[in-house]
Amino acid sequence: MSVSSSAPRPVAGTNLTILVGVLSRDAELRTLPSGDELVALELTVRPDGGPAESVPVAWPSPTAAAASWSAGQELVVTGRVRRRYFRAGGSTQSRTEVVADRVVPTRRTAAAAKAVEVAVASVTERL
Repeated sequence: MSVSSSAPRPVAGTNLTILVGVLSRDAELRTLPSGDELVALELTVRPDGGPAESVPVAWPSPTAAAASWSAGQELVVTGRVRRRYFRAGGSTQSRTEVVADRVVPTRRTAAAAKAVEVAVASVTERL
């Protein structure tokens, strides 16, 4: 007996994250040894009825305005989850973070909705 469903199936290799939350601290512009820039964000999300969760976000090649964002600003983030490894204090450590493709203040309603639409479309077109 086969079961059919109109619900989309997850696609192998899909890594999509969509966050809506508030900046816990001011955005921090970092220049990497390569000369590339990224903005480090700490986003607090509060699932319905659940405790607040803090999510580190790295945004490579950010917009110029991103470095001036301050704590308390609400943002929509689309991207992927990554675990990276690095040496610190003589040992190997790791950090799990979201690597952002797009970050948009929620007050920019149309742009925030478009960012989510594009992220979801990138998955559904592979189905």
